[in-house]
Amino acid sequence: MADESSGAAKTKSIWLSDTALLVYIAVATVIVHWITGHQYGFQRDELATLEDSRHLDWGFVAYPPITPLFGRLSLIIFGTSLAGFRFFAAVAQAIAVGLTGLMAREMGGGRGAQLIAAAAAIPFCLAGGAMMQYVSFDCLFWVLAAYFVVKMLKSEDPRWWLAIGASVGFGLESKYTMGFFAIGIAVGALLTDGRRYFRSKWLWYGVGLSILIFLPNLIWQARNQFISLQFLQHIHARDVHMGRAKNFLPEQLKLTLGGIVLALAGLYFTLFSRQVKRFRMLGWMYLIPLALFVIAKGRAYYLAAAYPMLYAAGSIWAEQTLSRMGSLAGNLIRVLVWVVLIADAALMASITLPISAADSPWATRAMKINGDFCEEIGWPELVETIAKVRDSLPAEDRAHFGILAGNYGEAGAVNLYGPQYGLPPVISGVNSFWQRGYGDPPPQTVIVVGRNRDQIQDSFVSCTLAAHTWNRFGVLNEETREHPDIFLCRTLRQPWPEFWKTARHFG
Repeated sequence: MADESSGAAKTKSIWLSDTALLVYIAVATVIVHWITGHQYGFQRDELATLEDSRHLDWGFVAYPPITPLFGRLSLIIFGTSLAGFRFFAAVAQAIAVGLTGLMAREMGGGRGAQLIAAAAAIPFCLAGGAMMQYVSFDCLFWVLAAYFVVKMLKSEDPRWWLAIGASVGFGLESKYTMGFFAIGIAVGALLTDGRRYFRSKWLWYGVGLSILIFLPNLIWQARNQFISLQFLQHIHARDVHMGRAKNFLPEQLKLTLGGIVLALAGLYFTLFSRQVKRFRMLGWMYLIPLALFVIAKGRAYYLAAAYPMLYAAGSIWAEQTLSRMGSLAGNLIRVLVWVVLIADAALMASITLPISAADSPWATRAMKINGDFCEEIGWPELVETIAKVRDSLPAEDRAHFGILAGNYGEAGAVNLYGPQYGLPPVISGVNSFWQRGYGDPPPQTVIVVGRNRDQIQDSFVSCTLAAHTWNRFGVLNEETREHPDIFLCRTLRQPWPEFWKTARHFG
């Protein structure tokens, strides 16, 4: 009987352990994403990722290969299911939430601290996992690298540098901004007791491992004239011109919401508390990327992945502070903390998850805040309209026609929905689509979408207005607002090879 009671207690403790609770929270976010992820349609950026997933390579113009790789796995497992395509992004964000709680544990936090830290990470998890995007995987590898740094600092075992190096390497294969965090890790070590590790072979093994993991993409870049550098320069200049980087510091509040208090507490705790002096490196791992992004005029969300480690440290500070208070005051503040964290999650869910129909009053309000929703509407209608234009052509034109798309959303939509109408593969000069060419033989009649008349009239002998873009919900988005006209153009003024040399553009 004693053995049976002991076994039952052990089983119960496993299912109610701190780790189990963190797993439940993480799984719950995946379920929420799965339930809501089928609404609306593929977002503009997702359509580009989906198409790149069908042409796997060691690099792409707009991003490294990790995100298209997981996109390919999604297509293999779920087909072109919308929720399925977003599945691995949701899982990546869920793992980041769990790791945030585990970091709090490794730093000495109890159950309360672990749960608070994980809860603080949920708002960005909901936003980052709502779409299939490189931000989701970039965040995961930042958090994973920070977790391994915590493990190393706690154990003082330099072999953890291998795990840190692997995280940095895979992070660079997800988004190049991982380089800023790698600098933060290096400088953080130099400015703290971590400098002793520079004499350890394991640190340099970790550096070598990160380079080895990143090497395939580096070789791809070299073979493609470092095209991603040109892309990033273009995008950065565009963002600066549009003012997307001017509110970098204030917009950190949008990323963290009420969690900013916890993050600031974690920053103070790691930098100035004697109790966690061994984790001082974490504070610098936040401050260095912060300074670099401010100097480089990066966008606010680039720093989002640096907050989980501060949440973990801040939750320990909160736990210890509350334990020194009287029971009544401590309990009231605990309740207040949880009210704020739950409200943060609910607020973020309301503006980043498609929880209501696209034509509902709630969705209309959400679209005013979150423009990504607008860019999930109207793609099937666009392709249907293109097919109708094709059907209106004489037989001789239909035999030699093509579809020229101006942006990657249109290009991805045509290749996704076009086969059901018998449409040919799209032609587009944007990003990685340019590398896929214009077909053989090249078309003589071209349906042009995503371009204004003044952008195309000099390229073709004749262009006539054939149709307009629309969507069944009447949502105003980039397609219906900025380039609503669909043109029918005939006969390029120069040979296709010459035209194609100047057709490449970035977006």
